[in-house]
Amino acid sequence: MDTTTDWNIPFQTIDWTKIPRVEYKGVTGTSTWQTIQFPGLRIRIVEYSKGYLADHWCQKGHIVHCLEGEFISELQNGEATSLKKGMTYVVSDEMSSHRSYSKDGVKVMIIDGDFLKFTRND
Repeated sequence: MDTTTDWNIPFQTIDWTKIPRVEYKGVTGTSTWQTIQFPGLRIRIVEYSKGYLADHWCQKGHIVHCLEGEFISELQNGEATSLKKGMTYVVSDEMSSHRSYSKDGVKVMIIDGDFLKFTRND
């Protein structure tokens, strides 16, 4: 796969079976990431183990699509949303503090990058 500094991405396929898996510990459980990085764009397949709780409140914008299972996206203000297979959430940078929790494990695709940067509309 070519990941040059060109902002244009030519047509290509991603064979996720060939992308290395990197494990990160949560407050409880683990998350495993497979990451493709382009200039200004990151695409990940992420799996949360049973009982996973993120170890931080995230301010980054994401498009998160649930591929398998179910998870809770908690907002620091106390709101929580359950996402199941086939559901997606979208948020821009700095628009919420959020973290993920999965009771039984889940697999998601996460897309983030410069296009989600917070823009003040004054």
